[in-house]
Amino acid sequence: MRSVLWLYLFLFVAFFDLHAQYPILTPFAISIGAAPSFIGLMMGIYSFTHLPGNIMAGYGVDRFGSRIFIVTSLMGAGVIMILQSYVTNPWQLLALRSVSGFVLAFLSPACLALLARYARDQVHQSKLMAGNGLIHTLASVVSPAVGAYLVAKVGFAMAFQALGWGLVVIGALAIYMIPEPAPVAQATPAESAAAADKSAEAALATSVPWRFYLLPLAIACSQGILFFELPLVGDALQSIMKTGMLFSAISLGALLTLSLLFLNHYPAYFRTWSGAFVLSLLFFCLAIQWPVPLLVTLFMIGMTKGIILPALSAHLLQLSGGQRYGRIFSILSIAFSIGSFLGPVIAGQLRTVISPYFIAFLVLMSAITLLPARVPFQPQPLKPSHRST
Repeated sequence: MRSVLWLYLFLFVAFFDLHAQYPILTPFAISIGAAPSFIGLMMGIYSFTHLPGNIMAGYGVDRFGSRIFIVTSLMGAGVIMILQSYVTNPWQLLALRSVSGFVLAFLSPACLALLARYARDQVHQSKLMAGNGLIHTLASVVSPAVGAYLVAKVGFAMAFQALGWGLVVIGALAIYMIPEPAPVAQATPAESAAAADKSAEAALATSVPWRFYLLPLAIACSQGILFFELPLVGDALQSIMKTGMLFSAISLGALLTLSLLFLNHYPAYFRTWSGAFVLSLLFFCLAIQWPVPLLVTLFMIGMTKGIILPALSAHLLQLSGGQRYGRIFSILSIAFSIGSFLGPVIAGQLRTVISPYFIAFLVLMSAITLLPARVPFQPQPLKPSHRST
């Protein structure tokens, strides 16, 4: 349990630093001459460079463990953020964000796989995933406002340096404070063969349908659209503090539903489907500009995220049957990365033609209709019969 608490602590500080830059990146990019379409590309390329890192993380985490990837991701991201304070033109920022996307691609699969290995059973796994979502949300509640406050007080350069050094220090401490789970005792050859047969059968019977990953892709796409649009709303560009408040409203909504622990007693599929359905309706409401204050709508969007994200991880674990944690979470991160790439790019190119929020609604509704409730039945091959002659 102490190992889980240490991991949660480091995750809190890491997510705090990473989310603190969300409300300030767009104003910073505009201040050095970037156009809105270029900002969409910059946000998208950050997610696109996640892909090779996600693929490498899937195999690397299963083979070498999680700690080395957590440490290198945190320290690498910190160094890049420090260099970001010296940027003077949009292309330099684009290059650094591209490298940052690759470096941070290892963090999420490594953390989720480590939490899954810490768990005693599926119920405990579900609780640990909910705890991860809670820590993530707690960090993102105050960090956008803190990031905006730092910029208002010390400017962009000093804010990036402070956040970068924070990540470097946390990465260095993680070397000593995050232990890997104890290795399983060596089995006899007969036991190893039997375990391999059982694992192969379980993997065959519990393979995750590929259409499952359409929902995390759609969620990330809609979130990328939202994060692109929020700094451009009204006079938000003239008030970085207001932008920080908009992001914090989402996190406060997620915090509310994450604190409702009784929700974990409902099936993961039901929570995932219902949360995504309500989220899609909220994006439709934003598209038609319904007469509800934006802060209230963002708070409600946050509430759906607090339901969906832990339920999505728990549903994935159930579909996987507890096999190859590194690889399944790597594929999950790849789906998130593709969606995060597509969202801001689409919004930046089409926002003058069609409401990006309506695109988010269509993408989410399409993914919801294809979400698998359970693993499809796979018939076992018939064993040949041996007749006596």
